[in-house]
Amino acid sequence: MKTQMLSAQRPEDIAAAAGLLRNGKLVAIPTETVYGLGANGLDENAVLRIFEAKGRPQDNPLILHISEPKELESICHDIPAQAWLLAEHFWPGPLTMVLPVRDLVPKRTTAGLDTVAVRCPKTAATRELIRLAGVPIAAPSANRSGKPSTTTAAHVLHDMDGRIEAILDGGPCEVGVESTIVDLTGERPRLLRPGGVTPEELRALLGELDIDRAVLGQISNDAVVRAPGMKYKHYAPSAEVYIISGSSEAAARYIRRRFGPGDAVLCFAEELPLYDGCNPTAYGSENDVRTLSAGLFAALRDLDRPDIRTIYARCPEGGGVAYAVGNRLKKAAAFRVVDAEHEA
Repeated sequence: MKTQMLSAQRPEDIAAAAGLLRNGKLVAIPTETVYGLGANGLDENAVLRIFEAKGRPQDNPLILHISEPKELESICHDIPAQAWLLAEHFWPGPLTMVLPVRDLVPKRTTAGLDTVAVRCPKTAATRELIRLAGVPIAAPSANRSGKPSTTTAAHVLHDMDGRIEAILDGGPCEVGVESTIVDLTGERPRLLRPGGVTPEELRALLGELDIDRAVLGQISNDAVVRAPGMKYKHYAPSAEVYIISGSSEAAARYIRRRFGPGDAVLCFAEELPLYDGCNPTAYGSENDVRTLSAGLFAALRDLDRPDIRTIYARCPEGGGVAYAVGNRLKKAAAFRVVDAEHEA
């Protein structure tokens, strides 16, 4: 199979991609977060092909993408008022909601659960694609399972060339980390994955928000989860990743004492002079966390090379978008964090 490159700037290409999706084919789609590996979310056979192309465990549920909020009612039931409030404020945008699912959605899409994760993406071309396809699009990130997510069409082609029918090229992703996921099926809203919509923004609307343990640490691969990205080593290059916390100077001293052949440093742009000779890669500015969000996965993919065995990574602190970036880096590092201030 030859993977076809289509342009999100051409209406005829969007229509062609919609036709492929209607016919059970796989199309990588651009969103403001990351590229998604799209299939008709109501077609079990098409959804199975997503798992096969990614090498993804089938107990990992998928997100359904819709073109406008009112479509939520066609795939979910018993939708609480909180969901419509969040949709009013954050859709289209990088927010996914977990809600009770209607029977028309296959169990393969939901990983056998009685809930489904749904979002309305910000990217206008993708919403038009969904509208033309006439079905919700199941679309996990368009990378091989466990690897860093894809934020450009070139990243997708690297991972999926010959595995999928087409890629709809919409340019680089704006947000750069996957959507925020909030579960609205319990007594209290629960954050399952941080992303472009921050915990602070959610609490401002909802008044309360629990944080799932999968956000705070590694959970068992046997655990039943309601959304993607909650278990398994995730977002990671082949190298072992270690997060080095503490001041810039303390972190640089710690890393330089241990740095050897096959090692690399992932740092903030402001810290590059501290790592001269240590193969540093900057993924954004510590003073502009949105640049870290946009640049993280591209940097991790650049460092996913056979000659690199260990990556020492610097991670932003605090809330907001920094919380999401920190979550992705900690997942990539399997939550291995070293405090350089207290290590000799």
